[in-house]
Amino acid sequence: MDINVMDEIKRIEKVLGELSNTQKILLATDGSVTRILDVLKGHVGIKTLVQESQIADLEIAEKLEINPGDTVNYRVVIIGTKEPLIHAISYIPVDRLNNNFKEDLIRADIPIGRILKKHNVESRREVESIAMEEPDQQLKDIFNTDSMMLTRTYNIIRNGEILIRIKETFPITSFTK
Repeated sequence: MDINVMDEIKRIEKVLGELSNTQKILLATDGSVTRILDVLKGHVGIKTLVQESQIADLEIAEKLEINPGDTVNYRVVIIGTKEPLIHAISYIPVDRLNNNFKEDLIRADIPIGRILKKHNVESRREVESIAMEEPDQQLKDIFNTDSMMLTRTYNIIRNGEILIRIKETFPITSFTK
């Protein structure tokens, strides 16, 4: 379900005011956010907050088009070297990964975009939602702000199947230029 990205951005702008070009690019891209951040900020790294195997509940199974009870890799990271730039949560059906990809993923501090490139994984991204939301306490602490958050949720598709589901979040006060 690829949404009309520009319509969603316009919807957000009606509420929050005009977004910067950089914010729009980060919300709308169907490419690697890590690569965009590398261009904007220099080579960025990630800090892994959570990396664990989970059993897919009904909601996650439906989103990933897998069976409830299947194993997923759940990963929460902060992208950014000197400052937190983006908070990202990913769900990855483990059965859809080859062993080398799994090993790099488990090493934790490698951005998913770089893992895809390293393994020459041909894929596409489908943006499912672009939204604004109030930050929870964890996001307030990470970004040191109470401001609204911009989010996008998308799937990385390979061979017609969802390989990875990612939700990326950053404060409305970031990337304003």
